[in-house]
Amino acid sequence: MSVASKQRTPKTGWKGRTCDLGRMSFQELLVSYATYPAIQVYAAIALVATVLAVARTEHGGRTALAALSMVLLYPLVEYGLHRYVLHARLLYKSRLTAALWKRIHFDHHQDPHRLEVLFGSLTNTLPLILALALPIGWAVDGLTGAAAALASATTLMCLYEFCHCMQHLNVKPKSPFLRRIKQRHMAHHFHDETSNFGITSPLIDHLAGTLSDEARGRPRSPTVFNLGYDAEEAKRYPWVAELTGAAPRDCPPGLRDSLWDKEDRP
Repeated sequence: MSVASKQRTPKTGWKGRTCDLGRMSFQELLVSYATYPAIQVYAAIALVATVLAVARTEHGGRTALAALSMVLLYPLVEYGLHRYVLHARLLYKSRLTAALWKRIHFDHHQDPHRLEVLFGSLTNTLPLILALALPIGWAVDGLTGAAAALASATTLMCLYEFCHCMQHLNVKPKSPFLRRIKQRHMAHHFHDETSNFGITSPLIDHLAGTLSDEARGRPRSPTVFNLGYDAEEAKRYPWVAELTGAAPRDCPPGLRDSLWDKEDRP
């Protein structure tokens, strides 16, 4: 059975499931999002941590500050990880990190429509969330602050994943802000991967000089889909290609630009 036919076959549950955001409805996305195990874990942690923080707080201002610290830090972490880790070519050059890089970003750029590789894996995301939220929250308000920061961070992760899904769903948002950040993210995937690293906020892109609203008139980056891991690089560093079972593609199957139609192009 072809990949395309698999993507058109409706399935229940996430085991062995392939979902194509170019063909899914908003309602189908909601079901897939709500039933994805990582989202359920984030939501459960957020709920438990919120109850703990509320039950233990003695200084409401400090507890709120611990939660707010995650909100303020989030755009910087989102940008830094995306630009300097997910797009780092160093990771595919080692047998030890090739599988990690393939899972966390290469597969997503090879075919941005695949929902199952859009979501982050708990084994990769949760340790980072804990490493950031717990010590910062603890420094602000002890155990209560750590719980508040963890609740905030996991809630933000749920919002991030949903926002990212919406940017790839073949639906145009009604909100001007959401429409604009979707345009920028589609430009990042289909035109130039060296700009628009922010998923939920353009703030750090603006400060770092990587914000781009003008794709028209500029040539498409030759590495926008393979992130620099082309056939020549695969010969030198074969581990990602071996895990994929095929040579890296220069564009997704069929290059379905429907997710970035003429009206969405900046």
